[in-house]
Amino acid sequence: IQVLYDFTPVPHHHMEPGNDTQIPEFLLLGLSEESELQPLLFGLFLSMYLITVFGNLLIILAVTSDPHLHTPMYFFLANLSFVDICSISTTVPKMLQNIQTQSKVITYAGCVTQIYFFLLFAGWDDFLLAVMAYDRFVAICHPLHYTVIINSQLCVLLVLVSWIISVLLMMLRLSFCTHFQIPHFFCELNQMIQLACSDTFLNNMVMYFAAVLLGGGPFAGILYSYSKIVSTICGISSALGKYKAFSTCASHLSVVSLFYCTILGVYLSSAAPQSSHSSAVASVMYTVVTPMLNPFIYSLRNRDIKKALRVCLSQGLCQQS
Repeated sequence: IQVLYDFTPVPHHHMEPGNDTQIPEFLLLGLSEESELQPLLFGLFLSMYLITVFGNLLIILAVTSDPHLHTPMYFFLANLSFVDICSISTTVPKMLQNIQTQSKVITYAGCVTQIYFFLLFAGWDDFLLAVMAYDRFVAICHPLHYTVIINSQLCVLLVLVSWIISVLLMMLRLSFCTHFQIPHFFCELNQMIQLACSDTFLNNMVMYFAAVLLGGGPFAGILYSYSKIVSTICGISSALGKYKAFSTCASHLSVVSLFYCTILGVYLSSAAPQSSHSSAVASVMYTVVTPMLNPFIYSLRNRDIKKALRVCLSQGLCQQS
């Protein structure tokens, strides 16, 4: 399925003559229109962006540089860190540019590109979390067959499948009659469909179907994997054995909970009337805060990652000295 966004202007009887052929531009209103808050927002989001990129790069560096971390679990973690960097880079830099230049304009091409890549990386993130849940399921429920089932070929295949499925997003055709203001800090798909003056019934149906397929499918896989994991852990007799088994998936469970709870909260709040601004503020949680917290969750709860990071940082300092 080829992703197609047809953001074509259409004539409207309320428009002035000569305006029906003009390609509209969108205005990203951002989180606040108060000028005194713009420096604060710029500093806050720049800090979160740099922390996210630096933290996830450290995870990737630790996994690639330490031979002890060349395992399926950390291979998936490195891919998740890469996706988090890409995901936040589709939204925050444009927001920072708009604040710095005091311009809210985003072109058709920019908006289409932002929507496409945000959905691409969000879908990839979703499927990677499901793949990581399957990895933990095999490691805990079938430990003796782990190396046979989760081999290097399967790891690469699962990541490729996650990427390919996330590319097959949806086909949308939207027409806009005039310039529009987006009460958001990026081109969020739900907001764009609401702004369209064309018939959006089919687009809504496609979007909901894709949400169920691309969001519900991985989530169902995660629930199934963890139901089996909990059942296996409950069957372990010793308390120490239960703790060790649970600790291997605690970080992933924390990330999954953070990812799905924030998205669910945003889209439940967006169903309320007059909630565009609150929805934009809430969406910061899954677009910015979640990618920023993921490295902290995995590094603080994982001794192998902390050890690898200490080695990487010490080697870097030694080389500089």
